Amino acid sequence: MKTKNKTIRCGVIACLMAVMQWHSGVFAQDDSFTSIAKALSFHASFDSGPDADFARGDRAIWQAATMNKREEATRGLPPGGEVKLDPKAGRFGGAIRFGKSKGPMVFFKAENNFTMPSPNWSGTVSFWLKTDFATELVDGFCDPVQITSKQWDDASMFVEFEKRAAGIPFRLGVYADKTVWNPTGRNFADIPPVERPLATVEKSPFASGNWTHVAFAFEKFNTSKPDGTASLYLDGKKVGEIGARTQTFTWDPARASVMLGLNYVGMMDDLALFDRALTQQEVSHLFGLKRGVGELTTKQDKR
Repeated sequence: MKTKNKTIRCGVIACLMAVMQWHSGVFAQDDSFTSIAKALSFHASFDSGPDADFARGDRAIWQAATMNKREEATRGLPPGGEVKLDPKAGRFGGAIRFGKSKGPMVFFKAENNFTMPSPNWSGTVSFWLKTDFATELVDGFCDPVQITSKQWDDASMFVEFEKRAAGIPFRLGVYADKTVWNPTGRNFADIPPVERPLATVEKSPFASGNWTHVAFAFEKFNTSKPDGTASLYLDGKKVGEIGARTQTFTWDPARASVMLGLNYVGMMDDLALFDRALTQQEVSHLFGLKRGVGELTTKQDKR
């Protein structure tokens, strides 16, 4: 009888522990969810239009002839149809389609929507891409996302494909002020690869018909120390890093832009910006959202 009672007590204790662990896991997930949601500063789902669903700044999408003519930009997608909204073809609902490599540039204004350079600066960018890079991309470079107020090699962060005969690598580039990372003005081709602020993935998961989640996070920028790092994530997993180096950025907030689809051919969905560096676990959580980043704003609205 004592043995039976002891067995029952052990079973009850085990059940209670299991329930406590389950609740602990739920609360941990909920805390993570809330923390990510609070860091969200911008979200464009492309479900009901090209403008952002949530933004701390300007929600509108803008188009200009080139990245150097942003001052002449007009609101909306290019009238020629080079970039189109497809309300049903996205990873979650709608998406935007970049139909040709050479054409008008579209962008969102970064001021207030994205964290601006400051002491001990950090942030995260997240989005989904779908392209048949072997047939759709043209030879050379294309940047699905580039953020700067200057040029690609001057206080800029971007992801790029490089289509070449030997393969099509995917990269994260994070270039500090040019006077910081390339003070002598060397030609890019003369700079040893180890000195270039790039993280390269030679064999990426991009494939025809598949959506791939892309995220990059940076931290400890603008500390005046060689401690700034940036991480690249694909489908929730860390695949590359730009190691510690001096990452000093200066932007003109009024010109800072989140430029999309530079020479890129393919689709993009669920663009989101965060005001701090998300952790590996948080990026994985972001990748696993069943309805995309919209879940973050929906749940926050219910609180």
